[in-house]
Amino acid sequence: MAGSRLEKFGTVFTRVRDLMRAGVVKQSDKPIWYDVYKAFPPKREPLYVKPVAKIYGKKVVVVPDIFYREDEIRAKFYEMYGTGPRAFDLSKANFISPCQRFVQKYTELESRGELKESELYEATGKALLAEGLVLRRRGGSSVALETRDPVLGMKLTDMLAEQQIETPGEVPDEQTPTHPIQQ
Repeated sequence: MAGSRLEKFGTVFTRVRDLMRAGVVKQSDKPIWYDVYKAFPPKREPLYVKPVAKIYGKKVVVVPDIFYREDEIRAKFYEMYGTGPRAFDLSKANFISPCQRFVQKYTELESRGELKESELYEATGKALLAEGLVLRRRGGSSVALETRDPVLGMKLTDMLAEQQIETPGEVPDEQTPTHPIQQ
């Protein structure tokens, strides 16, 4: 077999010679230089010697991260809105994700140069809302649950049970003295 194209295993001459012996290369197809090399071989056989790199310590190769401007916009989008309520529909060839639409609209608004960078994200969200793409802020539902009045979550039976616990002979809170100084 010929092996590698580099002269690692034998020389070009020995590889061609072996190919001719095996019948892969016919005598009529042998290279022009073959007979000359066979008649006048070099004094020293040309050998491939792999260069040895002298490494005295571990060499750490630092590959810098490559970030595009779009990546920063995407990161901000996912930070603000998350991945969205639905999975990507990759069965459609012309599917554009909400994030990609956001990036396109952001670059369009940025190219106009009318808004500052801090206002650009909000303006992009509003522009996409006008186009019919509803973006929900990440964690919006958890904030709404915290600010909700706890009385609204109580059941009627719990409210009646609390009223029965109170005895009718107690003084209402308005008439009860709150501080010992007021007595």
